[in-house]
Amino acid sequence: MTMRKTILLLRHAKSAWDSPRLTDHDRPLNRRGEQAAQTMADHVASHAPRPDLILCSTATRTRQTLAPLVGVLGSPTPPISLEKGLYLASEEELLERLQALSEEVCTVLLIGHNDGIGQIAAALAARGPEEALARLRDKYPTGALAVLRPAPGPWSDLAPGVCELLAFVRPRDVDSR
Repeated sequence: MTMRKTILLLRHAKSAWDSPRLTDHDRPLNRRGEQAAQTMADHVASHAPRPDLILCSTATRTRQTLAPLVGVLGSPTPPISLEKGLYLASEEELLERLQALSEEVCTVLLIGHNDGIGQIAAALAARGPEEALARLRDKYPTGALAVLRPAPGPWSDLAPGVCELLAFVRPRDVDSR
């Protein structure tokens, strides 16, 4: 029996805009973002399938969103691939990256940026809870996580409209529980 695949799409947490000398790539999380990153790390560790692979943009804010997750996932840490190509990647670029995954990967966590992360989540999600689909399509806020289940088949077959949205969780959803 083959394992069902899962895609976790996490947008980086809230970043700081108060240092004009920093490039966009180098902007860190602000205090609220640090708290949200920890909240979402705890949520992923306790409510989502454990990733076999973590793909993360090289931007400071995505790496800082990843850091608390590494702490709560424990050992052994899943392989982490920091990829410059994920920085501000488009929907098409993110789809191509997911299609190129090894078949040994069952669950992938991709940490990236909007607009691409929200667009790929909305494009992939064909069905799921109506309220969650509506929230995902309306706005993909910082720190939000979409959990998607693709149709059975190889990663190379991943295409728009072939996934079920299992969950769409924003940091404020977890804080209010």
